[in-house]
Amino acid sequence: MKRYDVTALGELLIDFTENGKSPQGNPLFEANPGGAPCNVLAMLAKLGHRTAFIGKVGNDFLGVQLKAGIEEVGIDSSFLCMDDQIHTTLAFVHTAEDGDRDFSFYRNPGADMMLTKEDVPEKVIQDSTVFHFGTLSMTHDGVREATKEAVCIAEKAGTLISFDPNLRPPLWKSLDDAKEAVLYGLAHCQILKISDNEIQWLTGEEDYSKGVEWINERYHIPLVLVSMGKQGSRAYYNNMMVEAAPFLQKDTIETTGAGDTFCGCVLHYICEHGICNLTKDNLREMLVYANAAASLITTRKGALRVMPDSKEVEEMLAHYGCIAANDK
Repeated sequence: MKRYDVTALGELLIDFTENGKSPQGNPLFEANPGGAPCNVLAMLAKLGHRTAFIGKVGNDFLGVQLKAGIEEVGIDSSFLCMDDQIHTTLAFVHTAEDGDRDFSFYRNPGADMMLTKEDVPEKVIQDSTVFHFGTLSMTHDGVREATKEAVCIAEKAGTLISFDPNLRPPLWKSLDDAKEAVLYGLAHCQILKISDNEIQWLTGEEDYSKGVEWINERYHIPLVLVSMGKQGSRAYYNNMMVEAAPFLQKDTIETTGAGDTFCGCVLHYICEHGICNLTKDNLREMLVYANAAASLITTRKGALRVMPDSKEVEEMLAHYGCIAANDK
């Protein structure tokens, strides 16, 4: 019995999301705790899983706020480092009318970049069923070394590795560097969650199935999830492809955290059922649940503090009669 179901490493930051205008007409921003790895953990914690986070924030009032925020949602913060010299990373999020987002990062440097190899707690990763990471912890030398150290520890311990590229082009010196980091993740994971635009960018294939084929010819990843926004999602596993329709909301506010919510639900299913001998029915059940949860988060400001619980997801599934998935 492992101490943690899922441990994640990466960025924890403040997402300043638009929230109306002042009487003078100036945009107002709300300081929401964010960062993809912690969003994933927050969803898992909401579903009753034991989670831990490895990362670094500034020893400033925003860093203190973030530490309190992850503790509030049930994530173990014991391995969150506080940097006395570098401030907490910030992201300003502009939301378009259709809910899509544009990010402006204040991270040159930011505290999340300051995580070092020495900061990585070996025993925590060894004592986790799943280790999850992305590429934002690979944009600079020191934190890249820390990430690779964590992956190495996970591999030696037989910990299941989950990877979400979560590509943010403005944070890279070049997209060639970003691609190198993504390919590293593909080479070391057993669970890949990748978005539609990321798979097209990486493989040059417009067709998602051909993109997954491109990936698996090179890396043989057991479970690949493709999130397709308003088109739903797909799972590729053991020469099977299952597709699930989306739950489109009339009152969508923004899509921040939708992919992370989806990823958290996938890891929830794997923690409950394992990754071996999954059937089409298993994959369909996993995708439909994850799609429902992801749709709920689009109706809320922020993500980490407002993840849906199992009752909310189940009520949505009951309301829609568990929307059928098309498997091919």
